[in-house]
Amino acid sequence: MATAAVTTRPGQVLADLLPASRTKDVALVVGGAVLTGIAAQIVVPVPGSPVPVTGQTFAALLVGTALGARRGLLSLALYALVGLAGVPWFQGGTSGLTASFGYILGMLLAATVAGELARRGGDRSALRMAGTMAIGSAVIYAVGVPWLMAHAGMSFPAALAAGVTPFLIGDALKAALAMGVLPSTWKLLGRRG
Repeated sequence: MATAAVTTRPGQVLADLLPASRTKDVALVVGGAVLTGIAAQIVVPVPGSPVPVTGQTFAALLVGTALGARRGLLSLALYALVGLAGVPWFQGGTSGLTASFGYILGMLLAATVAGELARRGGDRSALRMAGTMAIGSAVIYAVGVPWLMAHAGMSFPAALAAGVTPFLIGDALKAALAMGVLPSTWKLLGRRG
């Protein structure tokens, strides 16, 4: 059985390599939301912080990068809306407006930014992928920390100590994983094309 050649060109994200259709886009958006919901169940409590380390930030950045800005935004919006509606698929089986919901809102923006960076080649090399992950993480924190401050009544330094500092090592590990997976996928597809 012959395989179809894969043509990669600038301005594409991985999802663009699949045949175009509305059905595909809907499936990718729903699949990205489900992946994020599943990854959110990977929870490591952080002593002294109402926000645990989870897999959902990695999933959100991966979804944005692989699907692109528009589909990534729609996927994370679906994830947020379904969780607000009561489906317990936020971190550790929670739903609704929690102390960590600001990070979920940040993930909507981060998926969009990561998707746009990927469209510009931000996922094609390890170094670029590191930058994409760092920028995406910064966007998540930029929205999540003020929400944490308001929701938990924390000062800015306390919110940084509880909502950023404990997560930096995990962010670095997630970035390292993404640096290996996404550029390698592009290289593999380029060899097939």
